Amino acid sequence: MDLSYGSDTEAFRGEVRQFLAARWSPTQMAENPVPYLRAFRADATKAGYLYRAVPKIYGGSEQTPDMLKAQVIREEFGRARAPSEVPGNGTTMVLPTLLQHGTDWQKQYFLPATVLGDFLWAQGYSEPNAGSDLASLRTKGELVGDQWVINGQKIWTSHAQNSQYMFALVRTEADRPKHSGISYLLIDLRQAGVTIRPLRQMTGRSEFCEVFLDDVRTPADWIVGERGQGWTISRTTLKHERSTIGGSERNDETFLKLVSLARRRTRFGQPAIADKEVRQRLVELEGWILAQKASSYRRMSLALEDRDEGLVGLVNKQLTTEIAQRVAAIAQELIGESALIDPMAIKGARRGDEKWLDQIMGSLAVAIAGGASNIQRNIIGERGLGLPRDLATQERGE
Repeated sequence: MDLSYGSDTEAFRGEVRQFLAARWSPTQMAENPVPYLRAFRADATKAGYLYRAVPKIYGGSEQTPDMLKAQVIREEFGRARAPSEVPGNGTTMVLPTLLQHGTDWQKQYFLPATVLGDFLWAQGYSEPNAGSDLASLRTKGELVGDQWVINGQKIWTSHAQNSQYMFALVRTEADRPKHSGISYLLIDLRQAGVTIRPLRQMTGRSEFCEVFLDDVRTPADWIVGERGQGWTISRTTLKHERSTIGGSERNDETFLKLVSLARRRTRFGQPAIADKEVRQRLVELEGWILAQKASSYRRMSLALEDRDEGLVGLVNKQLTTEIAQRVAAIAQELIGESALIDPMAIKGARRGDEKWLDQIMGSLAVAIAGGASNIQRNIIGERGLGLPRDLATQERGE
């Protein structure tokens, strides 16, 4: 097995490092964060390192697809702790969806501002009675003249309170089967009829919201794709969401931090006599991390050869969930009494081991976000292994 990237790619790595050494300054970032961050991303895009798949007319760098170069950029930006593309739903989900399915005017209007981070997006998928069974959603849209009139409720809507827009799945064809009666609509959240209520989480934060839509209006041409094609369009969005959630780049860093925690928390911090059970669990965890890394290399190799990922691509998100939950279980045992500290009660102070509560509690969310684990297992079994669909699903005729 040859895991080297080749001389040309390694030469490109040198170019990326030179750019970061010359342009990235954590000190300047701390002194003047917003202008400096905006200028740095503009320079990185001009150099061809960010928004590589986005045409220049929409604010991207319009580079020839090259998975090895893209991987090198991720590695080097991560090593330097330099900011990459604007985080959030806009870059990871809206951009690829509109590039593939949007009209010309939609791309021209929404993409440049999304690239800059001026347009922030909420994801309007889940509803109180439509989570894992997303196709049973009940938010309705009716075309009245040249506008869609939308009524319903969305929940678990990340950062909706900070977003200007939402991409939403809305039932527009009441007389069709549930999967074919859904449309993909873009909605301005800054209008009468939109009520956003942040939900307080057990971490003390309020990253999720419930969104109520009462006679909310959106122009008729703010639909992505055709009427009733929303379910198909949403597959593009979810594919990129699961790919983002399933990334393996940060596992090595998390593992090293966990090992450091174990050294401090077991037998007075003496690694030589550390608890054998903890050592064994760490070894098993490292095995999972290395397995995902090997799987990532295999996916990359298949993509470079333009071959279908097959089952390998389906298991990546589930691997990430498994690793996150194993990390959380070990960390929870190690931090002991620190788990009793309210993570939000030490504002402005240096946080100790209680900061691992973010990982511990967040591991529960990873098992749901982008498709719950039981749904992922069904996908792996049915699409990857060719197993028959479960009896309950067959009886419902889905």
